[in-house]
Amino acid sequence: MEDQNLMTPHKKSKLHNYPSLKGYSRYKTREIRIGDIPLGGSHPLRIQSMTNTNTMDTGATVEQCIRIIREGADYVRITTRNIREAENLENIKTRLRNQGFRTPLIADVHFNPEIALIAAQIVEKVRINPGNFTSMLSEEKKDNETITSALIPLLTICKKHHTAIRIGVNHGSLSRRMLEKYGDTPMGMVASVMEYLEICEKEQFHKIVVSIKSSNTRVLVHANRLLAGIMYKEDMNYPFHLGVTEAGEGEEGRIKSAVGIGTLLNYGIGDTIRISLTEDPEAEIPVARKLIAYFSKRETYSPIHPVCQVNIDNYTFTKRVTDPVLNIGGGNIPVVIADFSPMRSDFQNILEMTGYALSESTGQWVGSDQAADYIYLGNIQPSIPLPSVPAFIVDYQAWKFYDNPPENLFPLYSADEYFMSEKKGVKPGFLKIELPVSAEETISQIKEDYNSGKSKSWPVLVLETKNLQGIAELRAFMSELILYSCKIPVIFLRTYQDEDFESVQLKSSCDLGGLLIDGCGDGIWIKSENTAHSGRIVPTGFSILQACRTRITRPEYISCPSCGRTLFDLQEVTAEIRRVTAHLKGLKIAIMGCIVNGPGEMADADYGYVGSGKGQVTLYKNKKITKRGIPSEHAVRELIHLIKSNGDWVDP
Repeated sequence: MEDQNLMTPHKKSKLHNYPSLKGYSRYKTREIRIGDIPLGGSHPLRIQSMTNTNTMDTGATVEQCIRIIREGADYVRITTRNIREAENLENIKTRLRNQGFRTPLIADVHFNPEIALIAAQIVEKVRINPGNFTSMLSEEKKDNETITSALIPLLTICKKHHTAIRIGVNHGSLSRRMLEKYGDTPMGMVASVMEYLEICEKEQFHKIVVSIKSSNTRVLVHANRLLAGIMYKEDMNYPFHLGVTEAGEGEEGRIKSAVGIGTLLNYGIGDTIRISLTEDPEAEIPVARKLIAYFSKRETYSPIHPVCQVNIDNYTFTKRVTDPVLNIGGGNIPVVIADFSPMRSDFQNILEMTGYALSESTGQWVGSDQAADYIYLGNIQPSIPLPSVPAFIVDYQAWKFYDNPPENLFPLYSADEYFMSEKKGVKPGFLKIELPVSAEETISQIKEDYNSGKSKSWPVLVLETKNLQGIAELRAFMSELILYSCKIPVIFLRTYQDEDFESVQLKSSCDLGGLLIDGCGDGIWIKSENTAHSGRIVPTGFSILQACRTRITRPEYISCPSCGRTLFDLQEVTAEIRRVTAHLKGLKIAIMGCIVNGPGEMADADYGYVGSGKGQVTLYKNKKITKRGIPSEHAVRELIHLIKSNGDWVDP
């Protein structure tokens, strides 16, 4: 395959217009059988997780496999570090089968093809990583011919035993050869997959799953779209495994996973998923099930009129150019709007739940880094004087009765109110548009008012869609804004009725994350009909922006899910590092259980904490090792010392 072909997937790729503007559809992949559970084709999205036990501890591994299976996993992946562990897969499989569990098993192999050769004779699928599959060879020998000679014996055994292979590239473990040729880029990851796919195709081996993973959601999305486009161009249609590596723990890990995986599922890409949380592996399954359930209900629809072109780049991040209105759009960071219209009377409670605190020394309200930029109060005029911060929004019908509206109070217009109002030129406001409507007609009316002087500034456009496949509806509207050179800033509004707040988090991350990764949107407005969620909505909004890397308001923790390779208690250490560094806004700290992906996945981390031996930790500054062999009981203290010595520490 020519490099030039790699660079132009969009010329033939069906993904150029994804997500479909006519309805949701999955990218059609070939069906492959993994044990008794087929993958791809018209089969449902599959779920998997990975054990974190010692693979030589047969009993513990079997017990954890059973817990994962009972939670609803379709496949279970097992760490396979060496020959002995590969051989012990037979005991694990036998014990599971004897207890009535027929769930297919996957061996996770790195560094040594000999391990894969043994595992492929036992389990139903083997994962190999092109970045380290031939690690025992010197870099000078890692050309296509030697890779072929290492891969063919595995393909031969897999054909004989009907074993599938996942070609799984991680952002953090690209080979030096690929890094030198393409850099640390989505193109390098795609080229790494394609090199192995071409060898498999020449050998007429097609029982393949592909995956490209990263802890950076932008890189993840762009690389998978690129791979899908190039595979289509090359007449390949292998199923996709999706996951965000080192997503972290708790709400942060769930939101980051949903942003990355959900964006790709919105594009129809994905056949099996894993939610990689720094938690017990069985905790990943319910999250994956909720995510899949959301996409199983997609409904078809037609836009209000045909969209002549979709001019949003699928393969690189390009921020849509807008004119600033207030502190929204232009070069401003995206804003978060809090919706407190159902409980608008309790001002102090509202401010405290949106990230503000009353200063004892000044008596003024002060916002944290995660304080809402605007608070929507609905259709009332506040009966008490508004504090000077934050900014507030009320419905136009309430706002118009002010003779002198407070400086930080702004109107929210409906379309009819805006175009009929004589007061819209008084100060900037928000114009709410409920889709579907004609973008062309809306834009022309706004421009006419602006150019005629009826309005002295653009309004901030608040786009609301209630369509389940709303990302396509919003994407169509945004494409037309770009087409007609309309630089009006845009806020995305989505409303959820779920009683379960985790579902609100996952759905909003899926719905809004993809648009932000596409460079669209100058702010988000998440509304829950359940008022019990009110205090958690604003932090969710900031977490989504952080996961998309569009607004950084806290440290970013790149922590892997523990597996059988982990050399310390990952959950405990992650919690401790988070506790002592949570105030270091913008700092990226990687917490890695072992060196398989550690140094690479830390590519853009400021500091790294990596298990390097039993009870030992190696610390990194950027990509460079600063200290090796630190006893684990002293390693967190040493990490803090390292941060301080580099001038990145501030006291809480």
